[in-house]
This record gives sequence, C-alpha cells and structure tokens, in this order.
Amino acid sequence: MTPRRFPLSEVLTVTTRWTLITPCSMLMATERVCAVLGHLTGQSIYLHQAPDIADACMAALFAQHPWLANLTLPDDRSDDVVMAWLAAAERTYGTEIELTPISDWQTRDPIEDAADMVGADKVWVVRPDKP
Repeated sequence: MTPRRFPLSEVLTVTTRWTLITPCSMLMATERVCAVLGHLTGQSIYLHQAPDIADACMAALFAQHPWLANLTLPDDRSDDVVMAWLAAAERTYGTEIELTPISDWQTRDPIEDAADMVGADKVWVVRPDKP
C-alpha cells in the first residue's frame, strides 16, 4: 500500500465533481480522475464507474486529509473565481497531496456495475478472443 502524491487539483476534481485540471481536454481530465481513484482502490476504473467509486472513496479521502471536507466550491462558478479559489487552496495546502490506497477496498466488476446501472439486458460483452 504505497502512498503516492497527486496534484491537489486532481483530488479536488474528485471531491467537488468540478473539473479543476487545467489545461487539458475532458478526456485527459477523466484519465487523471480515474488515476486518483485507481490508486485509492487498486483497480482499473472504467468511466461509467467513476462517479459511484468517487462517492465510495470520499470517506477515505476525508479521513486521510480532513481539511478536504471543508473545501467547497465558491457559489460563483465562473472560471476566474474558481481558479482563484483553487490557487488559494494550493497556497494553503500545497500543489500536491499524498494519498494512501484504501486497505479494505472490495474490487468492483465493471460489467456488473454497468448492468446495475442500465440493466443486464442492455450490456453487451464482446470477447475478441472467443468467436
């Protein structure tokens, strides 16, 4: 269970559900959020799993860094205001924070999660190794 450092902006993107990773595309932001969640859980995170897994990881994040629970986005969500809020948080807490994986995480199957979300009849599993 090796700790790893992540940019505060990536961790706050998980806790606030607001993309604070700049400059980057939405795809890159998604990859970075999944990297944070993957480190915490020790499993590969598929995009459809990210919101539920983020919710499940929140208690562990707040236990590791209780001050994260107090960092809430400003009411004014304009880019300038949000980026100023992020800069103030980075001045106070640093630009990176260390995260330790969750020791008792139960791996979640991405196919089962998809079936739970939309119904098993709407999930197609394609296995290229099997005709």
